[in-house]
Amino acid sequence: MRLGSFVCVLFVCGCFGPHLTKQTPLKKNIVNDRPVVGILTQIVSDAAMKPYGSTYIPASYVKYIESAGSRVMPIKLTLTTAEYENIFRRINGLLLIGGAVDLETSDFARVSKIFYQLALKANDAGDFFPIWGTCLGMQLLTVLVAEQNLLTTATAENVALPLNLTPAYSSRMFEGFPTDLMKALQREPLTGNFHHYGLTVKAFKQNEKLQGFFSVMSTNIAENGVRFLSTIEGKRYPFYGVQWHPEVNRFQWDSTWNFPHSPRAVQLSLLLAEFFINEGRKSLHDFDDSKEEPFALIYNYTPIFAGNFSGYEQIYFF
Repeated sequence: MRLGSFVCVLFVCGCFGPHLTKQTPLKKNIVNDRPVVGILTQIVSDAAMKPYGSTYIPASYVKYIESAGSRVMPIKLTLTTAEYENIFRRINGLLLIGGAVDLETSDFARVSKIFYQLALKANDAGDFFPIWGTCLGMQLLTVLVAEQNLLTTATAENVALPLNLTPAYSSRMFEGFPTDLMKALQREPLTGNFHHYGLTVKAFKQNEKLQGFFSVMSTNIAENGVRFLSTIEGKRYPFYGVQWHPEVNRFQWDSTWNFPHSPRAVQLSLLLAEFFINEGRKSLHDFDDSKEEPFALIYNYTPIFAGNFSGYEQIYFF
């Protein structure tokens, strides 16, 4: 997502480390009623935003997570690997947001890789830990899994679309959704798209690592006619990706952007947020010292009004 104008931008990506390891059954029926989801801060690249900080999180993502019953811990990009390992043991899920960064050399890519590898290892050991990637975040997940950049031009800029659901759509992500909403999801423009790149169905089918890791929940057609993956779900790992933006349906209001605000669009956003947080409730990660918890959460920061220089109403800067 281009900062301030809502377009996902992907730069040349490199390869990342191995991801397929021997798996053990994940623990089930674990409930944590005080989940904390980490949101990785994004690098500021928009000139209008640079006076306010070097990294940021749009408030819409924070509200999205909080609306489903979780707290948010912002994760800065300047820490050590040991510090990220400590954070991982405290949070119950990770959200990778959109942005406009170099996925090969940026700190966002570096830190995402650390958490990705920690999550793989944890889940393999039966320690449930979910990851959600939105827009650029989903693109990054495909790069991490494939260990190469397979994305291509797949522009869907400032357009709301229905989803072309695949036969696999009755998976974990959409389980329990009302029948009328699932029908509307295929007929009505409920998903906001703001990107230039995507993973095509052809590229996905030609890559064994991606096919073995993800199930395709939906696809869409880009402006240039290519069919790209718009919703994916890990087959064995609780990793999820959407090329579109569910958070904008409820928490972004700039009338120059095609943010879906119909009752069904709002319902879709809420149910997806609740799904991911319910995944986070299965994680028993916690702070060793409960007195440290309040000081690590987003409540220690104040968002600023950004509607006069970006497409966001509010932004947290770090």
